[in-house]
Amino acid sequence: ARKLTYQLDELDAGDAQVRLVAQKIRQVIDKDISILIVGETGTGKELLANAIHQFSRRRDRPFIAINCASIPEQLIESELFGYEEGAFTGAKRKGGVGKLLQANGGTLFLDEIGDMPPSLQARLLRVLQERKVVPLGGNRSTDFDVNLICATHCNLRELMDKKGFRDDLYYRINGMSVTLPPLRARTDLAALCQNILRVLSPQRSLSRSEERRVGKECRS
Repeated sequence: ARKLTYQLDELDAGDAQVRLVAQKIRQVIDKDISILIVGETGTGKELLANAIHQFSRRRDRPFIAINCASIPEQLIESELFGYEEGAFTGAKRKGGVGKLLQANGGTLFLDEIGDMPPSLQARLLRVLQERKVVPLGGNRSTDFDVNLICATHCNLRELMDKKGFRDDLYYRINGMSVTLPPLRARTDLAALCQNILRVLSPQRSLSRSEERRVGKECRS
């Protein structure tokens, strides 16, 4: 399936809540402020993150997305930080570059960060504070510079109360928080569908048909 991408302005299809999100984001882009996107599954959090990247000065650098909930816990550390040769059984001969360094100079999008294992939250916090990455099994650090965007469907404050999410990491990733409304609460569904059709088929002029109710005529 083709992956949809939008510019930040294109996400404004007429819904007041989404327009407010875009306005808030414009105020902090390229100011080294981390952004936390909150919203239900399917609200378009990664789409918004990519649009933020496209609007930033880093648009020509990598946009690397990683879903913290979809990677097995035993692999997420090597996926994020990379690893040296022989760091663990099955490691590649020359090691591997983690997602953090793949995003170096660009944008790192950590989706569903509320599902990150607590044991890795401390290491991620240290990387964000020191701006240096040490691969698994290694001892040499590499400078690390990214625009950080995180997203979650969870209530991170509730997780913090239950000791499931670190307070200090929360305040590090939450330079500014925005909430995307669920589709059922948006007022711009018709325009949104039209935009999707335009992106999916730029060579053809497609439009949605109006809903029609078909039923039998009642007789007395």
